[in-house]
Amino acid sequence: MAKTTNEYVCQSCGATSSRWAGRCPSCGEWNSIVEETSAASPLDAKARRKSRTAGVALEGLNDEVPPLERLETGIGEFDRVIGGGLAPGGAMLLAGDPGIGKSTLLLQLAAKLACEGKSAVYFSGEEAAQQIRMRAKRLGVSDAPLALAAETNVSAITAALEAGSPPDLIVIDSIQTLWSDMLEAAPGTVSQVRASVQALISYAKRRTSTIILVGHVTKDGQIAGPKVVEHMVDTVLYFEGDNSHLFRLLRSVKNRFGPANEVGVFEMSGAGLREVSNPSALFLGERDQVSPGAAVFAGVEGSRPILIEIQALVAPSHFAAPSRAVVGWDAKRLSMILAVLDARCGLKLGNQDVYLNVAGGLRISEPAADIAVAAALLSAHSGVALEGNTVYFGEISLSGAIRPVSHSAMRLKEAEKLGFKTAFTPAFGEKPERSSGITLTALRHLSELAAEFETERVSTGTHRRVAAG
Repeated sequence: MAKTTNEYVCQSCGATSSRWAGRCPSCGEWNSIVEETSAASPLDAKARRKSRTAGVALEGLNDEVPPLERLETGIGEFDRVIGGGLAPGGAMLLAGDPGIGKSTLLLQLAAKLACEGKSAVYFSGEEAAQQIRMRAKRLGVSDAPLALAAETNVSAITAALEAGSPPDLIVIDSIQTLWSDMLEAAPGTVSQVRASVQALISYAKRRTSTIILVGHVTKDGQIAGPKVVEHMVDTVLYFEGDNSHLFRLLRSVKNRFGPANEVGVFEMSGAGLREVSNPSALFLGERDQVSPGAAVFAGVEGSRPILIEIQALVAPSHFAAPSRAVVGWDAKRLSMILAVLDARCGLKLGNQDVYLNVAGGLRISEPAADIAVAAALLSAHSGVALEGNTVYFGEISLSGAIRPVSHSAMRLKEAEKLGFKTAFTPAFGEKPERSSGITLTALRHLSELAAEFETERVSTGTHRRVAAG
């Protein structure tokens, strides 16, 4: 008879303890410890005793390792993010907000592989099989030879996989709905999620099948469940986007088989997700080149250059504490830029409301956007519109000096490809080759950029433009 044991498990970090506490001693979360019951079989103890005496074959570092044969999915943006294709025996975790398109992306991916002669299996724990068929019909992939099942018992899933030949791709949607009959805890708890992930990854490694697990996210944007799940898988992907915009970003934050922080861009349509091969044209497609307060930032996401419009608005405040609203950028970094403009350039914005927005709903984090933000603020404050064919990039220090950034040549090449003629860049650091198609203006201090603008506000309708000096 199975022996029942009780333990208290933190639902945030997965730490266990022998008694309940209001606050987890490991991660500090409040009211996250839940009592869970597990049934330990006598066979488990026997297996543990046997494993202690089993030997391990040791290998050397210089042993010949065959190259990793990847399986290309046919979706270029997805292959770009994961490093060139699916790695045999690899385990991926795909997370994103509800309704962002995770199930749509994976259904298109699995159906495309199935149409190319590969074997793919799709297990759904949140939707019935008929619902998935309806989505496949809407996406135009209902004729794909894709194996489908609606199941949440991990033992039944592994038994179905063991019964046939190992598939090339296994999709589990989602990991929070699975449960194991060896545990008495509810689905979604730390014990159930950890045991289910371990069983599925063990099968994938043993049979060299690629498995993709769908994970939920919390209101803070983090993957729900214990962090141990992210350590167990080989690749962690985030599917980001805003429901008010059509584009979606697939970002890798961990990848054992390729580069991390790589980004793929998709566009949501009625027929599913469509690849965007030129995201810069998407983000700059409808920009206003006449109004002040808009600057184009030459950024880099992963190994891909992307041009993004940064919009700023400066208006007199009617309150004692002026408003500071930021969308798509770090609010603390905006405060730093405003302080440097005040202390080093004499731009007084203490009594002004400041609004900053990254067009298209994209969120950027690299400090190279400092110069573009400062240019947008200077343009909005002076009423002088910037040249529409100019890009900006560079980091601003607290002294006002312009610090160099990486991948300057890549940024300028993307700007030149899209027809931009001038660029404001740091004066030091990487020296890109001067191209005949783009004029570079090197900046040593932020005051040099502020000198390009008139101090007096230009009357409405007679905005001037600032060109490279």
